[in-house]
Amino acid sequence: MADDRKLESLLNIGIELNQIKDLDILMERLLSEARRFVNADAGSIYIRDKDSLEFTYTQNATLQKQLPENARLIYSTFSIPINTDSIAGFTAATGESLNIADAYELDSSVPYRFSRSFDEKSGYRTTSILTIPLKTIRNEIIGVLQIINAQDEKLRIVPFTQLDEMGMKHFAGIASMALERAQLTRGILLQMIRMAEMRDPKETGAHANRVASYAVEIFQEWARRRKMDPRETDMKRDILRMAAMLHDVGKVAISDVILKKPGKLTDEEYSVMKQHTVMGARLFLEQNSEFSEAAYDVALNHHERWDGKGYPGSEGTGELRIPKKGEEIPLFGRIVAVADVYDALVSCRCYKDCWDNSKAFGILLEEAGKQFDPELIDIFFCCVDSIQAIRTRYPD
Repeated sequence: MADDRKLESLLNIGIELNQIKDLDILMERLLSEARRFVNADAGSIYIRDKDSLEFTYTQNATLQKQLPENARLIYSTFSIPINTDSIAGFTAATGESLNIADAYELDSSVPYRFSRSFDEKSGYRTTSILTIPLKTIRNEIIGVLQIINAQDEKLRIVPFTQLDEMGMKHFAGIASMALERAQLTRGILLQMIRMAEMRDPKETGAHANRVASYAVEIFQEWARRRKMDPRETDMKRDILRMAAMLHDVGKVAISDVILKKPGKLTDEEYSVMKQHTVMGARLFLEQNSEFSEAAYDVALNHHERWDGKGYPGSEGTGELRIPKKGEEIPLFGRIVAVADVYDALVSCRCYKDCWDNSKAFGILLEEAGKQFDPELIDIFFCCVDSIQAIRTRYPD
């Protein structure tokens, strides 16, 4: 990117990042924009968790090109201590940026070392590294942004320049403010989920994050098949992820006797349990934003069935409600239905053991066109590698 365009680009990036509310969606966009800003091949984001850094998100254009079309890069999550032994740990511990021309040629006098394990496993060659601390306005480290392998106009790997470093420091300031705001939003959502968890032990933050992440994967492929504008896709998946996290928040209104019952519910108890969809939707009745509209649709409709045998329906009251079917069910409700059932099947519950994937997959296939939108089941299996990685990322 030409130097005379970088200031204007920074201003635009700041505006765009502050429109993204969900933490995971923000990190993906943040890393894409950082790489674009300095024409880098790869990069990662680490988020601080007390005395460690969580490896949270990564991108690698070279490795992405080696995958089949529309496949997603799968990566393992891990944590590293905040100390001076590693490059990212050093930056978090000291608050200093590092601009390394060649990771394999570090001076023996520096305290940090470069781990070659990823390169050895993937066949990638990490050369230039720019590592920037992410700081709040109170000068607290909340994470580390690491950009890898700067490229020139001919895509040759080159060191990051001093101008790159200066620009990324400004970018990091913008990114830190957006991250802090998104973390606050995520915290509020998790607090709402913890309220439900106090009533229903299986309604955990990990379950909510998994369901929301599965839903985003499914929606992205659904949008790609319809050639949806990328900006519209980004906006809608941001909203969907937050709405999906709150799909079962209405359980706060259901009796503990029912929620915590280890055995099968009676017909009367099940009728009461069904009301969690309506109770959850009532929290978003005002619908004064796209998020509240999406949260209403998801809470109300994630137990509707494609064949019209679900609940709570849209007409009448009580048992006279007429269930929705097919595309009468809002898209986000249909997506979360698939994500929620899959996660319930493969998770341990007080009334059931965890199912293995083969058994859970069999149920999804069997219910395509009955309980679930058949196209969304097809999409689920197209995204199954990413979905398995999400399960690992958010363990119970």
